[in-house]
Amino acid sequence: MNVTIKYFASIREAIGQGSESRETSALTLAGLRDELLAASPAHAASLARGRAVRMAVNQVMRDETALLADGCEVAFFPPVTGG
Repeated sequence: MNVTIKYFASIREAIGQGSESRETSALTLAGLRDELLAASPAHAASLARGRAVRMAVNQVMRDETALLADGCEVAFFPPVTGG
């Protein structure tokens, strides 16, 4: 299936792009994250399991068990802090 991935804030800066279209065999966000971890050192550092990373599917916040569908939009971003 094909998904659109969007990266925000420090993740976008580390990876060097704001979005990409990717062919994936992953069925869940966890599987997609695993594929991305193997994609490049920048992906591995930015999306590492020990890092706090927020995720959304079709603009709805989800956890790693969320199912993916062909054509969906996935977003990765760091937690938002404010003051």
